[in-house]
Amino acid sequence: MNTLLIQLIPTALFFLSICVPVGIVVWIRRQRKNRRNPLTFQMLRAPGESISERIENLSSDIDQYVAFTGFIPLLCYSMYLSTRYVAQTQASPVVFLMLAVGFVAYYGFQLNKAFIQRHKEQLGLDCERAVGQELNQLMLDGYRVFHDVPADNFNIDHVVVGTNGVFAIETKGRPKPDRGRGQDDAKVIYDGQVLQFPTWREKEPLDQAKRQAVWLSDWLTKATGESVAAMPVLALPGWYIELKGKGCLIFNGKNPQFLCSRNTGITLTSEQIQRISHQLDQQCRTIAAQAYRR
Repeated sequence: MNTLLIQLIPTALFFLSICVPVGIVVWIRRQRKNRRNPLTFQMLRAPGESISERIENLSSDIDQYVAFTGFIPLLCYSMYLSTRYVAQTQASPVVFLMLAVGFVAYYGFQLNKAFIQRHKEQLGLDCERAVGQELNQLMLDGYRVFHDVPADNFNIDHVVVGTNGVFAIETKGRPKPDRGRGQDDAKVIYDGQVLQFPTWREKEPLDQAKRQAVWLSDWLTKATGESVAAMPVLALPGWYIELKGKGCLIFNGKNPQFLCSRNTGITLTSEQIQRISHQLDQQCRTIAAQAYRR
C-alpha cells in the first residue's frame, strides 16, 4: 500500500496544482456576494482600447502555454508510473518521453509566437496612448476627441471633431533602426504616394487611413442625416517626417494643434458638432465597469 501511494504522488500533485487555484478563485468570488458596482453606465473607450484587449488575451494565452509546458512532462511521468506500476503493464518510457517532448515543443512554439505578437501590440499601444494624450489637448480649443471608435470589423484609432471638420486619425507604431546614423535613422519621407522609412517602404497605412475616413464619412452621414466628410490623417509617433508631396495629412503625434488651423474648406456649426459628437459618443460608450462584474 505504501508503494502504491508513493507511485500516485505525481498524479496527486498534478491535480492538486489545479484544484487549489480553482478553489481560491471560487472563494474570492463568494466574498463579492451582495455587493454591486455604483456605476450604472457604460464608459468611453480609451486610446488603444482594442489593443489592450488583444494584449490581455495574448497574456492569458502565454500563461496557459507556460503552465502546459510545465504540467505536461509531469503528467506524462505520472501516466507512465501509473501504467507501469499500478496497471502492471510493460509500458515503454520512450513513448511517454516522446509524447512529453512533442507537447512541450508545440506549446513552446506557440509561446514564442505569442510573445512576439504581444511585443508588437505593446508598441502599438504605447504609440496610440501617446498620440491620444496629445490629441486630448485639443479639447482646450473646443474640439471633441474620441478614441478607438468601433467600426465594421475594425476600429478608428482617434476621431477629432471641430469647427473645421472631422478628422479620422490612424496611428502606426514603427520601431526605428539603430544603425548609429542619428536623424537618418529617425526620418520618414512622404512623397504623396508612399512612406519611405530608413530601410523599407510602406503604402498600406496611407490606404488604411483613407478607407477609414471614407467609412466614417458614410457612417456619420447616415447617422446625422446630413453630409459629413471626414479627412484622413496618419500619425507616426516619434518619427521626423519630411513632406515631399501632398495627399494624406501626416504628423508625428506631437503638437496636433495644426489641425485647428487647417484650412479644410469646411465650417461646422455648433449644432452640427453636437450632432456628430453625440453619434460618436454613443458609438464609443461600450466599456462596462469591471469591479463586481457577475
